[in-house]
Amino acid sequence: MPRPPLLASLRAMNLKTLLAPMVLLVGIAAAEVPGLEVKGPYSSIKRNKDGSFEEFWRTPDATTITKKLKNANKTLLTTTVYRVSKVGNPLTCDIFDGKGVRLFKSRYGYDKRPGLTQGKLLEEQMFDARVVRKDPQTGQEMPIRRFIYTYDTRGNAYAPIAINLIPGKMAEDVFGAGPSGLQFDPFEGAPLPGKEKEKTANPRGQKVGGGK
Repeated sequence: MPRPPLLASLRAMNLKTLLAPMVLLVGIAAAEVPGLEVKGPYSSIKRNKDGSFEEFWRTPDATTITKKLKNANKTLLTTTVYRVSKVGNPLTCDIFDGKGVRLFKSRYGYDKRPGLTQGKLLEEQMFDARVVRKDPQTGQEMPIRRFIYTYDTRGNAYAPIAINLIPGKMAEDVFGAGPSGLQFDPFEGAPLPGKEKEKTANPRGQKVGGGK
């Protein structure tokens, strides 16, 4: 299926921070994400108000992130596996139920155009992993749900626009209210080994506009 134009996180969040040092210390809950506790460079946990919690792991090369959602009784509900680009942006994900059955697959497209939204998420497409649904006009596999992301003139994200492509059903009834993408950096404050001393900006860089 042809990809949407200019495909290339996640509520305007750029997951390049996965590979950059942050100011928070390992093991301390991230201030901007209530309930998040970073265990180290490869794992973290987020506890939710209803007693459920999400466990996160990433591979040493940071190319795969796994999220396991469990209820208050520690029963596994879903597993989501993200494939991540070299710059830290999720490219695709697979969603499994608690028994390991693959339910859905998603892919993410980012803006390649120079400007305030360069590298930011433009669209998420979710597909049914159990049944191949084809466009009757093109014969290509078609998504069952889409999320379109738009931004204001300062590059701040608006709430994503959800498009449900299954006639007669509400998207929330089938998939839940939100997109499948990561909504925060689960490893905030835990740089990968060898990345601790990297700088997030060029010390010789100038301000936008040519100021000295």
